[in-house]
Amino acid sequence: MHVIGTVGLPGSGKGEAATVARENGIPVVTMGDVVRQETADRGLDPTKDHGKVAQALRDENGPAAIAERSLPMIEDRLEDHETVLVDGIRSGTEVDAFETRFGEAFTLVSIEAPFETRAERVDARGRDVSEDDGGEGLAARDERERGFGMDDAMERADVVIENTDSLEAFHERIRTIVRDGSETESESTPGSESNTEVHQS
Repeated sequence: MHVIGTVGLPGSGKGEAATVARENGIPVVTMGDVVRQETADRGLDPTKDHGKVAQALRDENGPAAIAERSLPMIEDRLEDHETVLVDGIRSGTEVDAFETRFGEAFTLVSIEAPFETRAERVDARGRDVSEDDGGEGLAARDERERGFGMDDAMERADVVIENTDSLEAFHERIRTIVRDGSETESESTPGSESNTEVHQS
């Protein structure tokens, strides 16, 4: 059994990591789906009210509420798969929930990139409602996510990926992690200028 959790600010590459996991036959539990479903159940707009509902769930049911709702989904997939990836951990409290349940079988991966790089990616994917249309800007999203305790979660990561190089390089690092469990050092080719580094905390 191996549960891999990803943490990172918007646009860092968590969704791409989840795509790579799926391509390698590893099921993905997306914590944001819990929030999106709750948002829809409350008759709100998931593209605009996601953050508000995420905060409401934590206020109403405790800071580990979303992680706790995700646990049965993870355990269900572990019945048929050796490895599961959990996309979108946002706080140290959520890390505690997964470490308590899965112990040494849990690996936390922090995916990181500069603000400007993430902003370009968020704009390019065109999935989010813009500020002009009532959506939440990236700086505000960063502030909200940090308010959940994301900085604490990122500091506790077992593996850190600096996702500033090509998409192909990033995919290869993720493939290594989901296949082998962890990566202990950067695999930069001598003479290259790759900035997609992997290191163990």
